[in-house]
Amino acid sequence: METLIQEQQETRTFYIEIVNDTHTQYAEQLSRLYHQSANKRGIGIADRPPEYIIRKMAENKGVIALHHDGRLAGFCYIETWTHGKYVANSGLIVVPEFRRNGLARRIKEKVFRYSRVRYPDAKVFGITTSKAVMKINSEIGYRPVTFGELTRDDDFWDGCASCPNYEILNSNNRMNCLCTGMLYDPEENEGE
Repeated sequence: METLIQEQQETRTFYIEIVNDTHTQYAEQLSRLYHQSANKRGIGIADRPPEYIIRKMAENKGVIALHHDGRLAGFCYIETWTHGKYVANSGLIVVPEFRRNGLARRIKEKVFRYSRVRYPDAKVFGITTSKAVMKINSEIGYRPVTFGELTRDDDFWDGCASCPNYEILNSNNRMNCLCTGMLYDPEENEGE
């Protein structure tokens, strides 16, 4: 597995690493962060219970950013769908005090690279309402797509059930919502 890397930003040092079961101490805090973010924005973000986050950590499916003093700084996890044909880099979140310094981009880049190593033939996708995440995804190589180009796996779409826009998604037969679908297709990006 990829070793710990250190990121220097202004006067702050962050460690961005692949998650494992030693990170479960942060699961409750992450769950609260997702809930607070959803409430603050009032739009499309699904709650993630601590048990779900703990499972991602135990499976080494994600990355975590820690401040040099051990405080949680950010997180993003990996989900696989349709028997590994699709991979989602989901739940990108940065603790508010560490926002606006490029940490989200570094987390997203690390989880993307890790996904490509772990699942080299899978299409990597995400759905988001965040302009900042759309910009990061575009710079990594994702392109905006219709929801019809994403996984049709019911379990993925059921994960949107805690989102306030879930009824919009269902009323459109899961073909569009307020989120933007973005996809990285390794076949389209061969040789890069």
